[in-house]
Amino acid sequence: MGDNRSDFDHAIPMTDSTASQQEADLSGTATSSTGGNDVDAAGGSKVEEAKQALRDNAGKVGQQATEKARSFAEQGKDRAGGALDQLSQLLHDAAGQVDGKLGAQYGQYARQAATSVQGLSDQVRNKDVDELLDDARTFVRKSPAVAIGAAAALGFVMARLIQAGVDDQRGGQA
Repeated sequence: MGDNRSDFDHAIPMTDSTASQQEADLSGTATSSTGGNDVDAAGGSKVEEAKQALRDNAGKVGQQATEKARSFAEQGKDRAGGALDQLSQLLHDAAGQVDGKLGAQYGQYARQAATSVQGLSDQVRNKDVDELLDDARTFVRKSPAVAIGAAAALGFVMARLIQAGVDDQRGGQA
């Protein structure tokens, strides 16, 4: 046989148009003089283009996720600042009642607590998210036991608040 076609190729009659079509279909696919899996230049560049497109899209998605997380963190920071302001005001208002029921010394403790909470609120409002995260990391490294205790207490408070919200919703629907 003078041509390079296989026995299968001889079984299917080919016209010049079908041969041209098959060559066009095969451009950019694996070719080799030995029948191996080498990829020609066109196919290799297509694969590289696809890889680069995936990298670019992954980078864009990652950037969008980071921006969304930062946006949520900023909203959370604003809400936390507002909640701390409310807690500070609540403690300050309660200090007067504590004075009358338990004595001035305990009322002073409530005022000091209100002042401390207000200071924390101001810190939360005046720092950006990255600074707050750095502060939290530093605090946890310096005092891991206190951090675990604070996290447990915060978790308990959050669970109670969520449970109270769920109970309120159930009561409103009944």
